[in-house]
Amino acid sequence: MSVAAEQALKNYQSIGAHSSVAAADPYRLVQLMLENVLQRIAAARGHLERGDAARKGEQISKAIAVVGALNASLNLEQGGEIAANLRDLYDYCSVRLVKANAASDADGFDEVMTLVRTIKDGWDGIGAEVRPAAATGAR
Repeated sequence: MSVAAEQALKNYQSIGAHSSVAAADPYRLVQLMLENVLQRIAAARGHLERGDAARKGEQISKAIAVVGALNASLNLEQGGEIAANLRDLYDYCSVRLVKANAASDADGFDEVMTLVRTIKDGWDGIGAEVRPAAATGAR
């Protein structure tokens, strides 16, 4: 693929991502953020396998930033124990990603992906009638 074609594809993907986020309700926004974390870690794992430390680090940094945003969006007053548990889990994921990145530890990446998938599966399983209440766990 030519450089121009790659750039056009990136621009198209960016527009699609921005459109999805702009149209998202709080529930969907959390879904998109969790999907983004999974995509970033998968990309970092691919860069690890190819020996591209710089790109691996970039992807992990972006994944950590999204996990941080998810963590910051938690409302401990309204979310109670679930929000507190998520905060602890997000903190663990961030630290684990930093350590896995520094050690080029694919198992660490896989561990965090498993944890995030579990959170996402739970989030995806929330019924439409409960979604507005679930979204109040986020700010």
